[in-house]
Amino acid sequence: MLIHTPIHSWLKQLSIAYVSGPSTGLANRVASDLMDYFQHEGHTTQEVPSIETNVILTTARLGEPLGWREALMFTARRRYKLKHTPTVFTIVQAGPEQFSEWMAKIEELLKSGVEMRPGFAGIPETAHKTLYRQGKRGGTIMYLLRVIQIQTKSIRVLLIIGKDEPTSAFLFDMVGAHPQIKFENPQTFYQDIATRIMTAASTEEITKHQTIEPEIKREEWNSLSTIQEMTQASQELGKRDFFTEMIHVSDVAEIPGFSDAISQQYSEGCFATWDAQINGLLTTITGSARPVRKENITDKDLAVIAGIKPKHDGALIRKVQGHPNYPPSSEAVEMIGMDMHLPKISLRNGAQVPVIRSKLHGHRGVRSFDRNCVEYVSVPESYLHYPVSCSTDAQYRAVQEAFSSSSALQNPGDPRQIVFTVLPGHGLVIVEKWVEGKQAFQAIWEAMDHKDIEITNYIPQGPFLLETSGQRSTIVSNTNSINLETPVADEE
Repeated sequence: MLIHTPIHSWLKQLSIAYVSGPSTGLANRVASDLMDYFQHEGHTTQEVPSIETNVILTTARLGEPLGWREALMFTARRRYKLKHTPTVFTIVQAGPEQFSEWMAKIEELLKSGVEMRPGFAGIPETAHKTLYRQGKRGGTIMYLLRVIQIQTKSIRVLLIIGKDEPTSAFLFDMVGAHPQIKFENPQTFYQDIATRIMTAASTEEITKHQTIEPEIKREEWNSLSTIQEMTQASQELGKRDFFTEMIHVSDVAEIPGFSDAISQQYSEGCFATWDAQINGLLTTITGSARPVRKENITDKDLAVIAGIKPKHDGALIRKVQGHPNYPPSSEAVEMIGMDMHLPKISLRNGAQVPVIRSKLHGHRGVRSFDRNCVEYVSVPESYLHYPVSCSTDAQYRAVQEAFSSSSALQNPGDPRQIVFTVLPGHGLVIVEKWVEGKQAFQAIWEAMDHKDIEITNYIPQGPFLLETSGQRSTIVSNTNSINLETPVADEE
């Protein structure tokens, strides 16, 4: 029963407004029932958004595109004279037959190849390649969610499946999460949806980075061997199709300008390695700052993280002389924060370094792994049921707690050199220890080649099971997966 499902201890009481948009009878009823549930649970419900509003619920009709001037994600702040941008959730209904028809059409589009135009209303001609690649990564449901996000001009969409009553729902977000919520009874259905909304609205972004001195001199920067190792790792991971192509928002949505509601582009995944010479973490920059091809970076796509701010709301970064100095990846605090509760080791030259050498965060999953070589560590149970998103304080805490529990990391002599965790609805984080005779990330990409850790496009959307046979464990079950299909095969 859902009432026994672990939830986060840090959930906040919300102030939530319902602003009706184009709708259907069922979508309106779901919105009304959700508002009733929130009110019953002690949250503040509003007819009009105000300065206290955390969340706005709205509606849209499937297949009827909204213009950006109608979309609350872009206009709520100006329309209601707010000083902040509330989190917008758009409720859309799909009848069972309509849902099946759209899924079948998308399946044919994915079979037809990258040049096939989608043919959905409101989807620009320039979107077909991005949609195809997203569909090849995450299956027909990923393609569908991107189409609906483009049509509704909303990142967070609650897709209700049903004719007169809901039979299930999917909740979509930026990275492509699509947990399926079954309708067993109204109480558990709305409790689950409300808890997911509270989870999203209770997190804080931790990207308020601070620059510290001293600046890294250009001569020292040019001498760092880790720069070449990072660029080579980028190419090696690219050869293994670890990163999907950057999404340019202008290719998929006709929005004349960009605001604090959305960046011009975003790239998936980030990676970082420790440099003993500068005593800091060399990491990829955020893809929202400038276009970054994670599979082919240059030194200008790198930043240096030296620590975490006392309030943990951003990273401490060091600038490089004569360098563009774009901000680090949105997972900067997550990357450096892993080391806080783990030991340090001494290298042969006497340098004291974190036990983790390199860190890789990607929107991919793990099919199986060899427990002799690789250790799996779990995020806290509440994060398996109610996932969180990139660049948030919640994901930072979840990742830190997961890796802090690692036997292989807490005991540097443990022979396992690779440790990973799964972030349901999101992806995974893989780290490597310092391995004599190998460069940064080499232990990771060699583990992929040897199938010590087998990477897949399939990402669990909730709790999953590990099936063990001999020394190998396989991810075999996911309680929140879509059951209508098997994931599209990995690209060659």
